Amino acid sequence: MSDPTPVPPPKPPAAQAAPPVQATPAAPAGPTIHIGEEYGTAKKNLPPAKIVLIAIGAVLVVVLIASFLKRAKPQASGSLDNVTAVEIPGQSSTMVALTFTIHNSSDKILYVRSLQSSIKAPSGEATADAVSAVDFDRYFQAFPTLKNGAQPALPPETKIQPGETVARTIIVAFPVTLDAFNQRTSTSVILWPYDQTVPVVMTK
Repeated sequence: MSDPTPVPPPKPPAAQAAPPVQATPAAPAGPTIHIGEEYGTAKKNLPPAKIVLIAIGAVLVVVLIASFLKRAKPQASGSLDNVTAVEIPGQSSTMVALTFTIHNSSDKILYVRSLQSSIKAPSGEATADAVSAVDFDRYFQAFPTLKNGAQPALPPETKIQPGETVARTIIVAFPVTLDAFNQRTSTSVILWPYDQTVPVVMTK
């Protein structure tokens, strides 16, 4: 007997096909958006430092100009017209009659609070308050020279109307000899008004 026909071995099971790979859709073309730039930053929103410094400088200039224009100014102006001095015997002092013209250049009444005079001499600066106006006649009798060029007294509490110009005299006594007084470099009348921080100064 012949051998039986050999039976071929079974075929291995067919490999299962892998599922198809789906391609990732391409991102749509267009501008790239950066979320971090959507919100304001100092670098993006502030103007350049140079412009900021220029603006600050301009503001300071305006403030300085406004302060200069609004600073306190004398309420009046005037001139020292005449100075007459005599020595007080035995006292090393000098009595001086100062005649001046004053003009109220403001739109308010100039209300005189006090008056004084100052001198600059080689020995230093000296200041003296005006004597009482009621004593003028007594001083004129004792020292007739003081009457030379004198005008009516200007006592405290005097009111000078807006736009008014007056010529007045004050008398003061400086604690210096007549010789020292004659060596002075300047003489001033200082009028202090009420409600003012700056006096009216007339210098010769």
